[in-house]
Amino acid sequence: MTIIGIIAEFNPFHNGHKYLLEQADGLKIVAISGNFMQRGEPAIVDKWTRVQMALENGADLVVELPFLVSVQAADFFGQGAVDILARLGIDSLAFGTEEVLDYQKIADLYAERGQEMENFVDNLPDSLSYPQKTQAMWKEFAALDFSGDTPNHVLALAYTKAVAGRNIKLHPIKRQGAGYHSVDKDVNFASATAIRQHQSDQDFLEHFMPSVDLFENACKVSWEDYFPFLRYQILSNSDLSTIYQVNQEMAVRIKNAIKTAQSVEELVELVATKRYTKARVRRLLTYILVQARESDLPEGIHVLGFTEKGRQHLKALKEQVNLVSRIGKEPWDAITQKADQIYQLGHSSISEQNFGRVPIRIESNEVY
Repeated sequence: MTIIGIIAEFNPFHNGHKYLLEQADGLKIVAISGNFMQRGEPAIVDKWTRVQMALENGADLVVELPFLVSVQAADFFGQGAVDILARLGIDSLAFGTEEVLDYQKIADLYAERGQEMENFVDNLPDSLSYPQKTQAMWKEFAALDFSGDTPNHVLALAYTKAVAGRNIKLHPIKRQGAGYHSVDKDVNFASATAIRQHQSDQDFLEHFMPSVDLFENACKVSWEDYFPFLRYQILSNSDLSTIYQVNQEMAVRIKNAIKTAQSVEELVELVATKRYTKARVRRLLTYILVQARESDLPEGIHVLGFTEKGRQHLKALKEQVNLVSRIGKEPWDAITQKADQIYQLGHSSISEQNFGRVPIRIESNEVY
């Protein structure tokens, strides 16, 4: 049986994600972001809700991306996720993208000339943001010309770099529906952005989301629920440059901006520059919120849920891979677990995210 890996956030899970799972044939292993997202924001609903939605709609096994993999720029996000999926034995990586290209050919190019390509990026002027440098690299070496408005394509290229030199085939699937950031309701497939924007419109949700009851019954949060905590962390920390990836320049900008900013979005607007994108600033603010510092990634892989087919695969892997199914006194990953505790501050009804929790198991469409 083909073992297919999928890297996802499912923020939240919608019909487009179900379509992606339906297009992938084989045992489907999803590496999912936990409670904080790649672009530096809290998940609208907690990881367990999103895992259950995925399992009810085609996923066979779901594992968690550690915080310092999940909240990263595209290249580091892709590399960390692929490393985890490779340990779980995938032989194919499926992903949605705005542009279906010969990604395998691009991966072969990077396997052959990767060092040369990275040297090219390193020699570009610092006035460019990292995404701009990466775009310039792909244009120079692969004749790819694209804008920053195709985030799935950007991630797809990050995945090609991550699988280069590995025995993993790439399976691009054309992204359906409106653009990634579209809030349009008159579409065949609504975006996650649209669903977050229209989360109080029950008819809209029922039309574009499977397992909609799970979403409707879950506690919803946004960045603004955490702004008082973020503001406290910024004001009370005498040296923000001790936080992961926060340099002295950004520490000064953030300290100055928090004096007048009345919301997270206003803070992002005040801090972002041409060199420091809004997504990068949001990631830095997420690190500050969590008080994240440089740390080794966990050796174990945290299992969040599985079907019977997924359980059989885990059983076969048990002797080869360090699998964590229950977090007790000993932490799985201290930073991820701290991030989960802070995530719970966003709503008084968010349940415990780690201790005593066991993987969600689904058989015959029943949840155990």
